[in-house]
Amino acid sequence: MAASLTAAFGAHDELVLLALLAAAGGLVALAQPLRIPYPILLVLGGLVLGFVPGVPRLALPPDVVLVGFLPPLLYAATFFTSLRDLRANLRPIGLLAIGLVITTTVGVAVIAHAAIDDLGWGPSFVLGAVVSPTDAIAATAIARRLGVPRRFVTIVEGESLVNDGVALVVYRVAIAAVVSGTFSLWDAGLRFVANAVGGIAVGFVVGFLVAAVRRRLHNPPVETTISLLTGYFAYLPAQAVGASGVLAVVTAGIYMGRRTPELTNAEQRLQGAAAWEILTFVLNSLLFMLVGLQLHAILDRLSSVSVAHLAAWGALTAASVAAIRLIWIYPATYLPRFLFPRIRARDPYPPLSWPTAIGWTGMRGAVSLAAALAVPLTVRSRAPFPHRDLIVFLTFCVILGTLVVQGLSLPMVIRVLHLEDDGVEAKEEAKARIKAAEAAIVRLEELVTEGGVREDTAERVRGAYNFRSRRFRARFDDADDGSIEERSLAYQRLMRDLFEAERRELVRLRGEGYINDDVMNRVLRDLDLEDSRFDA
Repeated sequence: MAASLTAAFGAHDELVLLALLAAAGGLVALAQPLRIPYPILLVLGGLVLGFVPGVPRLALPPDVVLVGFLPPLLYAATFFTSLRDLRANLRPIGLLAIGLVITTTVGVAVIAHAAIDDLGWGPSFVLGAVVSPTDAIAATAIARRLGVPRRFVTIVEGESLVNDGVALVVYRVAIAAVVSGTFSLWDAGLRFVANAVGGIAVGFVVGFLVAAVRRRLHNPPVETTISLLTGYFAYLPAQAVGASGVLAVVTAGIYMGRRTPELTNAEQRLQGAAAWEILTFVLNSLLFMLVGLQLHAILDRLSSVSVAHLAAWGALTAASVAAIRLIWIYPATYLPRFLFPRIRARDPYPPLSWPTAIGWTGMRGAVSLAAALAVPLTVRSRAPFPHRDLIVFLTFCVILGTLVVQGLSLPMVIRVLHLEDDGVEAKEEAKARIKAAEAAIVRLEELVTEGGVREDTAERVRGAYNFRSRRFRARFDDADDGSIEERSLAYQRLMRDLFEAERRELVRLRGEGYINDDVMNRVLRDLDLEDSRFDA
């Protein structure tokens, strides 16, 4: 991946790459004070940098995204996704990830074929498939910051995970039809099913094998490395056998997300979570910056088409994608409940604010750009792939339009619609902490009975766990005056002040030569782990 990026930059690639990384860092740092999701700033920043004199025209190899970036990002997203929540929302996720993907593909194809000069049905369907998958990064970043209900985030993230695989399967069918010059609905349907089933099967096999290997390991660095590579372990074999690599990664990620807590210890989980957080942030930052840098090179290849036509076609395509989603979302939300009383009884009609907000989260991102760039240069007859550069340009317009227009306006939409946190996640967390404390107390009493714990030690531990249990139970008591919570927060603030005093002393001892850096870092790590347990 690094070699491909270096080759793309050219002669003075080191300085250019350094400048891009510095620009990405600056934009990411600005995202928090500006309260704008960093993907939007990075795309706009890359767009501006692409037109700066002296910056080379960047031709991003498709495999850099499809193979280099996509597997770890998809694996991380699915690994940390709740399978229970996915199951509970399978119907809305399926309607969006399957029904809407196919509808968007067909709708965009019909509109593009009718509106754009000489754009045949084949390239039109390729364009529709390319722009059909959503990218949930910006949408969920905004939703989590504004405290929307957890189910909202689950649906948006679940749709993004599944529709990547569905859209790329449809995309491969459309590409095959254009390259071969023939299309069979029966053959396309069989290929769609075979790719999907094959990808899921490969994902299960890879997940099972990785879990079997990790069960026998007790080496955190090795386990973390295997975890970081599991996405590639699933993606590459699936692609090699002609199945969906994306669905293989999604399946392996969900499988390992369920199994990993049983296979690992505390040290490995801490190291793994830190490694994944850094990796996904760096990959996303670099990826969205590279998306913005593409436009200049794309426009150079379309110099024979007037700017007015390009702007009109780009705006029409982006508007079509957004409109199709909004048109689809209302009947998909209410029609199943109207037709099936069992669905209505289990999941009543939601207010209009829900489908409206979900309809406005249809941002597109790197998967669409990677798919557009991966369109073959030629067809089977060695003739150029028809309108390839136009497909790439229109895809970029959809990405830019949905990210900027919908992404920047989504906070206002959420506030206007009064989507407020329903408190479900906070209540579940409180219940989990109560049950965990009760389990610890039960085990403590067993150890006391067995004679393995002194009574005075047991009394101190028992008091701490009982206080923790009372603190979280108070969150379910409407008559609670908040005194228990305030006592807990006061204790946490006290302990953090004491931890900070310990840290200052350790740094002083290291500076004056009483201890070396290894000793200081070991003690600091223990203090940091204790500190991280507090939630004040």
